[in-house]
Amino acid sequence: MSPKSIPPFRRRKLGRRIRELRETARMTLEVAAKQLDMTRFTLARLEKGENRMDVHVARSMMDLYDAYDDGLIEEVRRAQKPGWWREHGIQDRGYFGMEDEADQVYEFCLINVPGLLQTRGYAEALFAGSGRMSDSRISDAVNARLFRQRRLVAEEDPLLITAVIDESVLRRQVGGASVMARQLRQLAIAASWPTVTLQVVPFSAGAHASMDGAFSILTFAEEPPGAYVSFQTGAMHIERSDQVDSAMAAFDRVRAVALAPDESIRLVARIADGYERA
Repeated sequence: MSPKSIPPFRRRKLGRRIRELRETARMTLEVAAKQLDMTRFTLARLEKGENRMDVHVARSMMDLYDAYDDGLIEEVRRAQKPGWWREHGIQDRGYFGMEDEADQVYEFCLINVPGLLQTRGYAEALFAGSGRMSDSRISDAVNARLFRQRRLVAEEDPLLITAVIDESVLRRQVGGASVMARQLRQLAIAASWPTVTLQVVPFSAGAHASMDGAFSILTFAEEPPGAYVSFQTGAMHIERSDQVDSAMAAFDRVRAVALAPDESIRLVARIADGYERA
């Protein structure tokens, strides 16, 4: 699935909101579209978040559905604004907008440290290792990754993360021993923050529920949760409740075989000691 196939989160959220207004008014797509002087196809795309909506259309919808939705106009304006990541030259694959609106992230990582917990040196080595990015793109990607981390220490609207990582993440030398030592020391520090819960799945746990890949689940104050999976050529955003529930069940199963948070921090510290002696 290409980045363009995933509408921005704010537009999807807005689309759900206007669809609910229409359904509450007990009006079909065909009837509503005709009254709004647009095609059924156009209205359907607006309700899916695939088309950009303006304030005038939103006001017309509220008049037609006879339902004033306090805050809808502001929601439209927010959906029109470009995301902060655009300033860093980043094309969103559907994740940044989700994370901006989320109140909690559950993330399982099999290969690398979660982006929200990476140091600059580690992130630079990780992006450079892909062999697909220029120096300027690496710089943009790293700056964007560090910018995301601000919410972990924000006083207002902080983001909570529960990260479960495989022990292989700690053992893989991304950037070499010195980069790994600094990364793991920072990881241990971050794990002590009230917004961060870190657990490590040790090698001794053997096969577990998520050996086939990493994934994230995000929860929201006023929206249903969603799951997100990225891969070599794109990303997949999952909204179906049964699929999200299945992903959460898998996360709970792998978390159950992980070390407790305090044991995990001790393991991180021991491995960091080894890198520092190398």
